[in-house]
Amino acid sequence: MPRYSITLEYDGTGTVGWQIQAEGRSIQGTIQEAFGKFAGERPSLRGAGRTDAGVHATGQVAHFDLVRPWEPYKLREALNHYLRAHHIAVIDCAAVPTDFDARFSATGRAYLFRILTRRAPPTLDRNRVWWLPIPLDASAMHEAAQALTGTHDYTTFRSAACQAASPVKTLDRLDIERLGDEIRIHAGARSFLHNQVRSMVGSLKRVGEGRWSRADLAAALAAADRAACGPVAPPQGLYLVRVDYEQGRWPSPGGSDTAQG
Repeated sequence: MPRYSITLEYDGTGTVGWQIQAEGRSIQGTIQEAFGKFAGERPSLRGAGRTDAGVHATGQVAHFDLVRPWEPYKLREALNHYLRAHHIAVIDCAAVPTDFDARFSATGRAYLFRILTRRAPPTLDRNRVWWLPIPLDASAMHEAAQALTGTHDYTTFRSAACQAASPVKTLDRLDIERLGDEIRIHAGARSFLHNQVRSMVGSLKRVGEGRWSRADLAAALAAADRAACGPVAPPQGLYLVRVDYEQGRWPSPGGSDTAQG
């Protein structure tokens, strides 16, 4: 059976997240239903990242097998025709080797978290940023965030529902910048624990408010205790922006560090 990969952009507002659930609209399920409308089959999709309810993507990658071969551009156009109403777009589609796996072949993932710090609420970016109408010190947040990079036990920043075999991960990047009224947090690693980025962002908010220092954040990490974590940031500010694959062996689907809304 031929195998394909697709790079996806989607608005996670109003969904239960990537994965099919017993109730509610999922990104995975919506795409599989779209296949049924033109391909006569509903292939099982495996995504590179299981984004939660309300989380967005500008560079999610998924793979699937079809019974008969298709021209990739025809698949992309047909999927986009049926997905348009659901705020999901296929940015790219490619034929891939049968041993390619969107999740397990990935060598890195990049997330972006957006915080709007102005007094006025968002309008065009409603449900796409975390609105905090308070001042935050982005420089202090960036400096403190470096205490979280490297290889650590991230139990403090791990959801109780996380199914990962180990809480030990290597965080390659956690950079924070201010662009006008917006603070952008860039996180990169081979893989992340469930809720890890949102948990780290919630604790970094305390640093930005002046309530925590870098030492406090480092102590929370060292505690390896979920109770030491700050409040978890909401999902609407989070984007999966890029998934990386080994150059020369797998296709390197598009994606960008910059959110497109």
